[in-house]
Amino acid sequence: MDRPVVFDCVIIGGGVTGCAAARLLSRYGISLAMVESCEDVSMGASRANSGIVHAGYDAAPGSVMARLNVRGNAMYDQWCNELGAPLDRCGSLVLAFDGADKAALNDLYESGLANGVPDMRLISGDEARRLEPRVSPDAMYALWAPTAGVTSPYQFTIACWENARANGLTTFFDARVTGVARGGDSFALLTDAGETVRARYVINAAGLHADEVARMFGDASFSIKPRKGEYILLDKDDTSPQRILFQVPSAMGKGVLVSPTADGNAFAGPTALDLTDKADTSTTPEGAAELRRLALSSVPGLNLRAAITAFSGLRAVGSTGDFIIRASADEPRLVHAAGIASPGLTSAPAIAEELVVILTRQGLTLNEKPGWNPVRKPIEHFTRMTRERQAAAIAENPQYGHIICRCETVTEAEIVEAIHRGARSLDGVKRRVRAGMGRCQGGFCAPRVIELLARERGVPMDTITKFGGSSRVLVSPIRPFVNNRVNEQEARA
Repeated sequence: MDRPVVFDCVIIGGGVTGCAAARLLSRYGISLAMVESCEDVSMGASRANSGIVHAGYDAAPGSVMARLNVRGNAMYDQWCNELGAPLDRCGSLVLAFDGADKAALNDLYESGLANGVPDMRLISGDEARRLEPRVSPDAMYALWAPTAGVTSPYQFTIACWENARANGLTTFFDARVTGVARGGDSFALLTDAGETVRARYVINAAGLHADEVARMFGDASFSIKPRKGEYILLDKDDTSPQRILFQVPSAMGKGVLVSPTADGNAFAGPTALDLTDKADTSTTPEGAAELRRLALSSVPGLNLRAAITAFSGLRAVGSTGDFIIRASADEPRLVHAAGIASPGLTSAPAIAEELVVILTRQGLTLNEKPGWNPVRKPIEHFTRMTRERQAAAIAENPQYGHIICRCETVTEAEIVEAIHRGARSLDGVKRRVRAGMGRCQGGFCAPRVIELLARERGVPMDTITKFGGSSRVLVSPIRPFVNNRVNEQEARA
């Protein structure tokens, strides 16, 4: 399909906010594009966060954050069902260890009632332990919120993007917006890829860089600062909780939690440290020590020796103290979706709804198009198939019989499909099918995944990266591994 000279709407940023907006806007008869600075979607905060679908009692009553959190939470079942994205409504407990914590729980409960959070209860420590036996015996009280849950933040983001793409979205990857030029009734978005993308309306969903994008349009009404959160990811074992366990939050956020993931692991995190460097995703011994101390206070029996990796993410904290979702006062055809820190993942479907309303109010005609398909079929994972289905899958496609990632039992067929759906790097494959996410963290499967990426994309193996940019895995051309094995066999003969 030929690209239009001018897109009706261009979204800057391929995180969960931008991809959810793209998914909903693809429902309408407009030309729609996304400009993303990295080589894939879900490359910023959307790949390194807790994955919690928050109930909605934290945000200040009356805030945009509170309203969209509760609305977004209610939308998740339908969105995940249509998109084939994981969702486990496991519920959350906020633990109180003394009288001061109990007073804070009462405040959270009252805030939740004001925000419209359903089915919350203040319960005793004993009842909390009946719901989650791994809770510390020192916990005296808890706030139970059964509507909370977990999803995979990157899988949800990728699913939104795939569905939008199937419904007409055009995506420009490796294209950081560096400037804006106005001409007639449209903008020219200048990118460091040398490509100019023209748009009548622009959604600024650029995450940590949303304030920089705003200033390109002459809007200096807000700023964004990074807040780093470190995490420890644990291997799958029977010491992990089945509920989300919070401690009483602080002014810096919801605090360190211990939680299951949508994939059966558990994690502890995040810490909270305000920074100035928007690229600092380092982990520290101090952060790890704090995580271990606080995680064990919630779950004393947690097996922290099962840690398989540590990572950190950066939250985009806006200067207003709330989500910044509005048309720019300086440029009415620029709509901000900025300052989307936690609970941004939960709120993403509702933010998309809000953006549709704002764009319509600003003059963009949005008529539903015939044939819009809200359903995205997920990749079928071999490890989740029945024995009978596994045998049938191998009969249909022998690549299902080739296990590439032993830790997570990921087959060649799944990796090939992930590549055909858009994965261009080791991490792109990992986020889609979990190859490299197990206890060896890709130590065994990475060479084979590199080979498959090169084969399916038709590029040399030394061009394959870990996560795009300059992160090349190999520094010089090598022959395919299969040829090496043949040569070794011939030499031994």
